[in-house]
Amino acid sequence: MGVETDVIIVGAGPTGLMLAGELRLAGVRALVLERHPQPRPTPKASGLGGRILDVLHYRGLLGRLEAAAEGGYPPPRFPFGGVHLDLTGLADPPMRALSIAQHAVERMLGEHADALGAEIRRGHEVTGLSQDDSTVTADVRGPDGDYRVTARYLVGCDGGRSPIRAMAGIDFPGTTFSEVNRLAQVTIPESVTILPNGDLEIPGNGTVRSGFTRTEHGMFAVAAHGGILYLQSTEDDPADYDSDDPLTMAELGASIRRVLGFDLPLGEPSRLSRYVFQDRQAENYRAGRVFLAGDAAHLFPATGTALNCGLSDTVNLAWKLAAAVQGWAPASLLDTYHTERHYAGARARLQTRAQVALRRGGDPAAEALRDVLTELLTDDPAAHRLGALVGATDLRYPTPETHPLTGTFAPNLTLHTDPDIVTVAELMHTSRPVLLDFADRPELREVAERWPLRVDVFTAKTDNPPADALLIRPDAYIAWAADFAEPAETAASGFHRALSTWFGAPMTH
Repeated sequence: MGVETDVIIVGAGPTGLMLAGELRLAGVRALVLERHPQPRPTPKASGLGGRILDVLHYRGLLGRLEAAAEGGYPPPRFPFGGVHLDLTGLADPPMRALSIAQHAVERMLGEHADALGAEIRRGHEVTGLSQDDSTVTADVRGPDGDYRVTARYLVGCDGGRSPIRAMAGIDFPGTTFSEVNRLAQVTIPESVTILPNGDLEIPGNGTVRSGFTRTEHGMFAVAAHGGILYLQSTEDDPADYDSDDPLTMAELGASIRRVLGFDLPLGEPSRLSRYVFQDRQAENYRAGRVFLAGDAAHLFPATGTALNCGLSDTVNLAWKLAAAVQGWAPASLLDTYHTERHYAGARARLQTRAQVALRRGGDPAAEALRDVLTELLTDDPAAHRLGALVGATDLRYPTPETHPLTGTFAPNLTLHTDPDIVTVAELMHTSRPVLLDFADRPELREVAERWPLRVDVFTAKTDNPPADALLIRPDAYIAWAADFAEPAETAASGFHRALSTWFGAPMTH
């Protein structure tokens, strides 16, 4: 059977749609199969934060998301396991968050993928798959009956209960926690007064503290911003809820009453969602020609991480799949997806597991731990370090290269040529690798000439250059850097090695 498309993507959530757009930028055919006939209205994530905002900026997509974001950028204060991570006092906060509903993100990414030529089929469920040395075939049940489609690769972006993961035989070990979390965004009712310190004054029931309130029945969190109350109740609940059943205001109100001991006046909702925390990670993100991304690959036991991590998976994976489809990928390139993104997922699990320990403890020792952490986080270096961990802005992929910049995200430098000025972000809109030569080093440009269609060369000046030269991958991470005044022969040899490692054999000799 012939190949009908290059990559099948199972799941048309934000992760699948982002992957489709990235593949199309790289010139690869992408077919998205989604079992639901229409986008689901159930609210999920309510924002994007950390490194993924930089990635979206580098793709030229952030402005469109900002235009659709009703909440904009709230002050950088984030919940962390029952304490506050307050970055507002930092001159350069290591993370920020854009308040935007997941359905708005999904809609924009879908429009982007569609405009680039991705094919999106809704109401098409993958019921089986098989693979051989050169292709993968999906059995599909569509509105007009069953059929098969064959591709070079298939990526499961089909959520935490991923059928693709099960079909591929990939284990998903971890823990499901007993707490049920209910989140809401509601307008502030007239009867509730927001005090100058952010606390809520409730008629007949006194004051509810802004932030976290822990009771013997659970935990309640609240914050007010822009005329909206952001609420969360957390309690042990033995009921088995279907994740597709929407949360109602009655259920939310009853949960708040159980936790706080009284009714809280609530305005009109703009978001209602319910979820149970899980801490799981696929043992491998790849099984032959089948890959996993997003919730299919990892679930985290705290909010504010899953969507950001899932979108970052796709930016790492897409250019590597494109290289394999186009025939120039080095033999080990696809395996680096698991190496790098499993490591990133483990870093995300590290901070979210720490939040579990902080939030679940109810004895005096746990209270002391939260108090000590709160005190430590008043120090700028501690707050900056934890904020970078939460936002994944400290991520450095494992790399054999010794230069401290390799494996890190490329800074958005302003580049000067005569007469043009451009930024690194603008160069990355096309998702192509680029060599930035800051020191006018002809030996590097001579090496790059052997990869003429794979790497763009840009000679420019920048204020305070971080190195003599940077080789930036399509996902905007640095593959190689030349030390200042590094001998020409040494620099050329290291550059040649890096190009071969990431972009295959030279095209000319």
